[in-house]
Amino acid sequence: MKKTLLLLLPLILILIFPVLVKDSYFLNLGILVLYYTFLSQAWNILSGYSGQFSFGHAAFFGTGAYASTILLTGYGVSPWIGMFVGAFVSTLIGLFIGYLTFRYKLRGAYFALSTLAFAEILRIAVQNSDFFKKTMGIMIPLKQDPWMFQFESASSYYYTILIFAGFSIWLVYRIGRSRLGFNLAAIRENEDAARSLGVNIYKNKMIAMGLSAGLTALGGSFYAQYILFIDPPTTFGTEVSISILLPVIIGGVGTVLGPLVGSLITIPLGELTSALFGDFAGVHLMVYGLILVIVILFLPEGIVGWFQDRARKKEAGMNNGILKERG
Repeated sequence: MKKTLLLLLPLILILIFPVLVKDSYFLNLGILVLYYTFLSQAWNILSGYSGQFSFGHAAFFGTGAYASTILLTGYGVSPWIGMFVGAFVSTLIGLFIGYLTFRYKLRGAYFALSTLAFAEILRIAVQNSDFFKKTMGIMIPLKQDPWMFQFESASSYYYTILIFAGFSIWLVYRIGRSRLGFNLAAIRENEDAARSLGVNIYKNKMIAMGLSAGLTALGGSFYAQYILFIDPPTTFGTEVSISILLPVIIGGVGTVLGPLVGSLITIPLGELTSALFGDFAGVHLMVYGLILVIVILFLPEGIVGWFQDRARKKEAGMNNGILKERG
């Protein structure tokens, strides 16, 4: 009963957050926490569960943002449809990257640098193309039409991204308990050993890449419709990839709740350091980075990972005690 209440209370608070908080600043903060939870879960599927550390998820994010925006501004297609077109295109790009990198067995830093390179290639291609308005970016006209993914109140954006984040958490939870999840975990722990046990390395990595790319593109579409402006640096830039992966690293790579916990810490922390040191150019970023380095040094498995590790050790200690008593 006590455990059920402990689980239900945070869920109820998340659901009624827009009712309790009327201040637009804090409501926007809540939207950002859920938004990065969703993006980080997408990254978690590929990099957390299969151990393929991607440093270029901006490629998928930017593809989703540009696809839905161009379909809306150029052809009048609703972003509700455009976002799935963007997800489809992004999935194809992800599978193409996966085909080149996994086929030639790139791992570790080589895989990370390859994904970074693809994101940079797309950024340079977009900012030099007339079709994508080069560096000027694209302004989305304000219509406040729900069918055009524009709402009058911020709470509507909150509940929209809450559905996105909830779906991603459920999906990662299901993957973690499926055959795909077990295969990805085996690949992450020891790829050669997993291959010797009959795990299809290439196929499982490609599935993770496709899922991760498609979901990230949906996040890019949400960003475009929420901000109503996109340009190459804010969609394909390296900062985008870093922002996506940081919450997972802080919260716990390869865990279901890690991205949510990481987002709850990193987003308000970033806002706090910006408010305290924003008048001194670059200082708030240095303080923010220092805090993140300290967390990474002392909790390399992340906050959720640390608690899970302690729980496992405690359980193992209890089992050993029982065995000794039976003696």
